[in-house]
Amino acid sequence: MSPRLAPVLFGFILSALMSLIVSGVATMRNAGLVDGFLGLWISAWLLSWLIAFPTVLIVAPVARRLVGKLVKTPSAQVR
Repeated sequence: MSPRLAPVLFGFILSALMSLIVSGVATMRNAGLVDGFLGLWISAWLLSWLIAFPTVLIVAPVARRLVGKLVKTPSAQVR
């Protein structure tokens, strides 16, 4: 895979993992460990991921710029 696609791959994996975890927690809180929990979770996760992936692609550059403004860059050391 081309290195220029690394940000998209990163967003794909990050959104998959985060939406999997968050939808699992939300499903557990709302339904409990009922019969069919796994099906409910996967269903919630797929919908969440469909929203999370494009959101990450759009929001990540904004977040990077904000972090860049909030974090001090090291100045050149004078010898």
